[in-house]
Amino acid sequence: MANPRVPYCLSTDRAPLPAPVIGGVPKPLIVHLVVNVEHWVFDDPMPRKIITPPHGKETVPDVPNFSWADYGMRAGLPRIMRAFAERKLPASTSFNAGVVDAYPSAAQAMHKAGWEFIGHGMHQKTLNAAAGDAAAERELIEACLTKIADFTGTRPRGWLSPGTRETYDTPDILKACGVDYVCDWVIDDLPNWMTTKAGPLIAMPYNLEINDSIIYAIEKHSSPEMYQRLADTVAAFEREMAGQPRVLALGLHPHLIGVPHRIGYLEKMLDLLIKRDDVVFMQGHEIADWFMSACPAP
Repeated sequence: MANPRVPYCLSTDRAPLPAPVIGGVPKPLIVHLVVNVEHWVFDDPMPRKIITPPHGKETVPDVPNFSWADYGMRAGLPRIMRAFAERKLPASTSFNAGVVDAYPSAAQAMHKAGWEFIGHGMHQKTLNAAAGDAAAERELIEACLTKIADFTGTRPRGWLSPGTRETYDTPDILKACGVDYVCDWVIDDLPNWMTTKAGPLIAMPYNLEINDSIIYAIEKHSSPEMYQRLADTVAAFEREMAGQPRVLALGLHPHLIGVPHRIGYLEKMLDLLIKRDDVVFMQGHEIADWFMSACPAP
């Protein structure tokens, strides 16, 4: 197979799935708000940069690029939380477990707000350092899940790898550790069942197109771009939802969408979606439960 985990299928050939029904009304557009809350380690090279170093020479500590992320945790995250709270919207956080220690009041605020915690590594570093050493990778993943469970009282059911980067072993390890869904495999607008050595795992839709890291940090578009992409995506989904529901994930980062010149566009995106009578906002575990009920594991 081209994809070693998910058999290929045209999206138009999939068996129809029933849309979630809320108050007796079908809601075929399922929106998942995912806020990536990360710990960028001050003593390490930064995982991404807004300012390149003079003469291309890497420096540690990297104060300007660390500050970029740290600003998001101090000023950007409260703006995002306020936007969600004012609209009474559920959210998920893909959460570096190290945030519990590095930014304890932020972790407490998200937990108090009822956000779902999705595993996202210990710090913002890829899993590839453990490539070829499945035991070391499992130890790291288990440590992340346990640390979040100890903090929240609930073991995470979902996982999003830092940078969406995996090793060959990651899905097998995640399933063996009790994870129900992973957001790394951005292959469809609906969940899919993945094969692992430990049993079926859900490939949960995430987004690399309506994602502030791609739009602003990599492609470096102007502030309105993410809102425009959302509007255009919803217009395309309107034509498709007569046959199938759609899962629309918004990938968000406090240091990107949470800055003053962009937060208003996040609010516009939320309001665009709220005004529609075919939209339901769901957390990751709710989408997983809906999919498991609509399409039981093979």
